[in-house]
Amino acid sequence: MRQKIDRVTIIFNVRDIDRTERFYREHLGLDFQRFDDDDHGSFLMASIGSNVEVMAFKGDPKPGNSPNVVFNLPEGGIDTVIASLAAAGIEIVTPVSQAPDGWFADFRDPDGHTVSFYQSDKLSRTQG
Repeated sequence: MRQKIDRVTIIFNVRDIDRTERFYREHLGLDFQRFDDDDHGSFLMASIGSNVEVMAFKGDPKPGNSPNVVFNLPEGGIDTVIASLAAAGIEIVTPVSQAPDGWFADFRDPDGHTVSFYQSDKLSRTQG
């Protein structure tokens, strides 16, 4: 099944949220918005145009787990999409799990890169 994607988010795991915010603001002109979430701690989000977001979460920034590319599913159906990938023999790294204001899942592309899907919790997780 072919899925429509309308936005990409690039997520960085960073050691220091404040340092990251200063660096990207001063050197790249990104105007981050800061969020404090009980489940996920503080994180940053900035938009580049209308279809690209950059987010930063406190975490281990070792190569291989950061940055992470996340494709948005504007029509929902994340459970169906991940089941379809698994049925095609694609490695599912993280099954559908809760994320801020929605759901995500990670899988590996043919070169072993971890790629993610995200959908809003306002959309159905299945497609019929």
